[in-house]
Amino acid sequence: MFNGFEEQDVDLPTGRIHYRMGGAGDTVLLMHGFPQTHAMWGYIAPILAKGYRVVCPDLRGYGNTHKPADVADYSFREMASDPIALMDHLGIDRFHVVGHDRGGRTAHRMALDVPERIKSITVMDIVPTHLLLNDLTADVARAYYHWFFLAQPAPLPEVMIGADPMTYYKSCLMGWGAANEDQFDCAQMQAYGNAWRDPDCIRGMCNDYRAALTHDFELDALDLHRRLSMPACVMWGRDGIMERSFDVPATWEDRFSNITAHGMRGGHFFPDEYPQETAETVMAFLAAQT
Repeated sequence: MFNGFEEQDVDLPTGRIHYRMGGAGDTVLLMHGFPQTHAMWGYIAPILAKGYRVVCPDLRGYGNTHKPADVADYSFREMASDPIALMDHLGIDRFHVVGHDRGGRTAHRMALDVPERIKSITVMDIVPTHLLLNDLTADVARAYYHWFFLAQPAPLPEVMIGADPMTYYKSCLMGWGAANEDQFDCAQMQAYGNAWRDPDCIRGMCNDYRAALTHDFELDALDLHRRLSMPACVMWGRDGIMERSFDVPATWEDRFSNITAHGMRGGHFFPDEYPQETAETVMAFLAAQT
């Protein structure tokens, strides 16, 4: 994984960030989702690095990045502040951003808060946070029960998950998108497992979901009137829950005015299942923006 990439930790005003960087050219920021780490990009990032400088951080609360105590510090606005600070540290003014799952939600908030810095945005297998919560259906609530389990007051979910974190988080990987464990690379699964065994990571991931039901819902409600103009790529798994429950590109039409849509082979974790196809689709979208 990450052939040709450097792995680093940097202390920034927002906290310590763990990341990998490789390649040269316009910058592409890759942000992972739950319950993963930056390792999810291990085979995608080197392909993108053939034409771009690629930066892959662990999100706040995940992997080896800092994990503050307060729930308010896990709003997508606060989570976005870390990679923005990293871009400042690296001297990068404008960049492309790609996010899967929670990384996609962080990317959307970043685009709302600093649109002048975003060359393009790609979101993978999500619908807007406010829409999902405000128009929640029984089927989505049943499938995405973890949004509400993880958001329960501490320490209930932390204690329950901590009893057997590998079983719980593997159930998340296998449960949302027609995936089997053998479809996940062993090195990536080992990296995920190292994070899952860390009680601070368990707490950080729970706080991410606690913040979504309060802080993020309220922040997004204030921006429902905004439609961003930067090029946007909406990707989703054709075998996943979002495909069954939504017209995924249509959910973004009042958020972005310039959308390219791609239904992908696989489920929610199609980047892990099909990294080559995912990278090629992202590369084609990025090439069209130059």
